[in-house]
Amino acid sequence: MDKLIKTDDVIFNFFKQICDERDDKKCIELGNSWIKAMEANLEKMEKNLDEKDRIRHQKDIQNNRNHLDGLKGKSSTEWKEYATKCMVEIMDNKL
Repeated sequence: MDKLIKTDDVIFNFFKQICDERDDKKCIELGNSWIKAMEANLEKMEKNLDEKDRIRHQKDIQNNRNHLDGLKGKSSTEWKEYATKCMVEIMDNKL
């Protein structure tokens, strides 16, 4: 039995939690915590790149930052729609 935790499963379950949350405020808080975690991950990844790779991936890094900035200020309904799309994408990529 494979007991390894798969990143896609963790992400899927986090987005499911957003979709299942009935309290609008808590839903938004979950979404905002997602943004903070992804910003921290992006910052760590960027720090670990050498200068050559940082330059090469600069556009992708900025696109990711722009995407995260676009998530800020979403309502609970918008977070649930976003989370649902992400869950579908995860499932589609598992096939």
